[in-house]
Amino acid sequence: MPHKVILVVLDGLAHAVAEHAMGHLHAYVQAGRAQAYRLECELPALSRPLYECILTGATPIDSGIVHNQVTRLSNQRSLFHLARAAGLTTAAAAYHWVSELYNRSPFSAVRDRHTQAAELPIQYGHFYYADHYPDSHLFVDAESLRLRHDPDVLLVHPMNIDDAGHQHGLDSPQYRNAARRADMLLADYLAGWLAAGYQVLVTADHGMNNDRSHNGLLSEERHVPLFVLGAGFSLDPGAQPRQTELCGTICTLLGVPHDKPLCQELLR
Repeated sequence: MPHKVILVVLDGLAHAVAEHAMGHLHAYVQAGRAQAYRLECELPALSRPLYECILTGATPIDSGIVHNQVTRLSNQRSLFHLARAAGLTTAAAAYHWVSELYNRSPFSAVRDRHTQAAELPIQYGHFYYADHYPDSHLFVDAESLRLRHDPDVLLVHPMNIDDAGHQHGLDSPQYRNAARRADMLLADYLAGWLAAGYQVLVTADHGMNNDRSHNGLLSEERHVPLFVLGAGFSLDPGAQPRQTELCGTICTLLGVPHDKPLCQELLR
């Protein structure tokens, strides 16, 4: 049975911090209504390459999006392309690099900040371009898109955790508290999303280090969380999902034909 899906990418959230700072998400896990996993992000541990990895299943060295300054449309078939080919509705509240990868490049704020274009891979979008754009506003952007357009797949991508990490580092109250605030924001929406029948995945692109950066092989840079919630998931604690399998797993939940790798053990 096809499901609708919401993918939340909490930019820059290290697994170690997600383990102790995301109280609402862990309440679902403890209640047996969600499961938490640890993923190892692909290399390099940088944002634009890993947006592409999450949304297409392609590693950076295969996609050619090898650092943040590669500014062009993706040459891969993304989650959004596959959903649109199957006649589904797509939406995203996300950083403007996502628009550049899948809709139009380079990003023009006047044209692309608020997108409503049935012909594009991401049909409905609110795209921001300041790293300090408040997560609270971003979640409102996402919920507005959901209520207005009833998308089959919705990307929700806030940036404040990553921004706090770049300013203050991994081992800082500012970084940890940014994660806690994101968890509290999710608490405002998760019950409604699940009641509306959405399957929800909450993950991150990469982590953060004490040098206030990320791009290497340290566990705090590479290990990221994955929380899954919804009736479509097995909640198998023994599943071992990979970051490259998220796109294919979501496509399978959507009932969309695809040729992407997936983690079958995640699914009911």
